[in-house]
Amino acid sequence: MTRPALLLVGAVLLAACAEPALEDVAPAAADPELLHGVVLTTTETMTHDIFSPPQASRVYAYQAVAAHEALAAVTGERASLAGQLRDLSAPPAPPDAPVHGPTAALSAALAVAEALTFSDETVAAHREAVEVRLREGGVAGALAERSAAYGEAVAQHVLAWAAGDQYAQTRSAPAYTVTDEPGTWRPTPPAYLDAIEPSWGRLRPFVLDSAAQFKPPRPHAYSLAPGSAFRREVDEVYEVGVGLTDEQREIASFWDCNPYTMHTRGHAMFATKKLTPGGHWMGIAAIASRQAGDDFASAAEAYARTALALSDGFISVWDEKYRSRLIRPETVINEHIDEAWAPLLQTPPFPEYSSGHSVVSAAAAEALTALYGEPFAFDDTTEVAYGLPVRRFASFRAAAEEAAISRLYGGIHYRMAAEHGVEQGRGVGRLHVDRLQTRPAAVAEARGTRSGTGAGRSAE
Repeated sequence: MTRPALLLVGAVLLAACAEPALEDVAPAAADPELLHGVVLTTTETMTHDIFSPPQASRVYAYQAVAAHEALAAVTGERASLAGQLRDLSAPPAPPDAPVHGPTAALSAALAVAEALTFSDETVAAHREAVEVRLREGGVAGALAERSAAYGEAVAQHVLAWAAGDQYAQTRSAPAYTVTDEPGTWRPTPPAYLDAIEPSWGRLRPFVLDSAAQFKPPRPHAYSLAPGSAFRREVDEVYEVGVGLTDEQREIASFWDCNPYTMHTRGHAMFATKKLTPGGHWMGIAAIASRQAGDDFASAAEAYARTALALSDGFISVWDEKYRSRLIRPETVINEHIDEAWAPLLQTPPFPEYSSGHSVVSAAAAEALTALYGEPFAFDDTTEVAYGLPVRRFASFRAAAEEAAISRLYGGIHYRMAAEHGVEQGRGVGRLHVDRLQTRPAAVAEARGTRSGTGAGRSAE
């Protein structure tokens, strides 16, 4: 890895004035906007590359861990996650010479993004912009090169850990087999895509003891008999879809988060790209971090805790999806109630139960509530770039509950999938809050927070 050298004339002047070398001068505190920009670039890259929701969550988690571990090793402001996350060992020790922690963290985050995305040239271009900002802040020369190199070393350590999570093995796993068994999932209009990531529940969790640790109650038994529990669920989706209010439409659209929506115009078909559910919640983490006035270390902590909760949430819910293999409302309604009915949102290509957005939203909400307290009112501007309005929430949990019910309004989930999904996600999130220690005791005591989570920081 190359970095611009310190200008010779600057070195001569420094030596002549008997000043310390630039690499030994403590630079100004790093702007957390640098980290926010790296995460946003990663989101935009994965949106362009059309990462599925589970795949995107995996990238966020490893990127956030790499940044957190590099910063923790250099500054000691946060506790290492080594020994807390499954199979994660301590990263290599920093060199004896000075290292700038935020530069190392940014380098680690960018290296992971470059390794795990397809359009790595986009990430590389952003790296150049970050280096310019760091030089302007006083991180240059040997200090910059040494710090970036250490971040790269941490990234390689994290990537080696990532290689053991069974992701590679699932690339060659058998595809989902569609059967004629009543009540089981079948591909849905308009593209009738194959089921996404049927083996995702096999991935190594980060904190969960197993993918099935928070297995939800079984869905109602498939039955179209009038008055049966399952038929009531189906009828509700149909009736809500027929009588949607403007507010329900807005809520459903706001939380759609379908990374690849197909559109048909006559014989032509085209797609639009949007955020994944994980991308939406990483955006909420950025909003909360800015609103709370986080410094660089606190922002890195927020991203790590949010990303880890999201990733374990996806492992948990995908494990259930391919256990229950439940049929989607659109299929049942079209075949047995109204062949012309269509959901407001496009049905995503995987089994129905439980609701993925409900699970991961609830998990992320628990992680963020532990960090920033409750209530924590915020304006969610995450979807503005995709043409959707701002929505105001009184708390992270309120946002998660709206995300869950949005799936019923959108016509893509039964109520039971949303409600049980929220409870499933809360279990995942609370486990993370209880088990993960990111604040060294001395730091937590100085801030007046619990050493494990930093609970109680509030912006209002």
